[in-house]
Amino acid sequence: MVLETPDGSKAASKETLAARAKGGLLFMGGFVILLYVIEFLNTLMMHGLNRTFGLRPRNVDGVLDILTFPLLHANLNHLLSNTLPLIIFGFLVFLAGARVFLTALAFSWLGSGLTVWLIGGGGVTVGASGLVFGLFAFLLVRGFFNRNWWQILLSVVLFMAYGSILFGVLPTVMGFVSWQAHLGGAIGGIVAAILLRPKNRTNNSSIPRSPN
Repeated sequence: MVLETPDGSKAASKETLAARAKGGLLFMGGFVILLYVIEFLNTLMMHGLNRTFGLRPRNVDGVLDILTFPLLHANLNHLLSNTLPLIIFGFLVFLAGARVFLTALAFSWLGSGLTVWLIGGGGVTVGASGLVFGLFAFLLVRGFFNRNWWQILLSVVLFMAYGSILFGVLPTVMGFVSWQAHLGGAIGGIVAAILLRPKNRTNNSSIPRSPN
């Protein structure tokens, strides 16, 4: 039998949280730096990368662009508008662990790209805002699936601070705003929260366990 004192348990928990926080800062910092390096190169090329690797809806040759379009932006201001929420939401998701973060990011990425490819407008779509909406939606709903009051409280605070961005999932008359990317990213984030919810263990509770 392995015993652990309450103090040791708390210390281990704090160490784990600190490690996740450090990992989140390093990952999100590195990812954002990568976005700015790409934007710098894209600017030097008169944003020619957007025409090559931006997402073109319903274009068979452009399916692989689902993997690249969030890395590109229309201009520096476009990237700046995505930077802060991407860092905040990404960091908060990363606190739950690398596996949770990568799952939420992947579903946000694919959900955003597939939605644009299926129902997007006629232009080329670029930008990481689909990821922002996906991570935000994940943070909003995961507490309810996990039945975790701290996560629910965080979702309420985030909704009060950033809830207005959810209007971005609605069809808009502004052709330069891809509401399809926002909507798809949000759906992807919700799907990730559903898949990562704790499994029902009621059936296992009645199984006798042998002593350690």
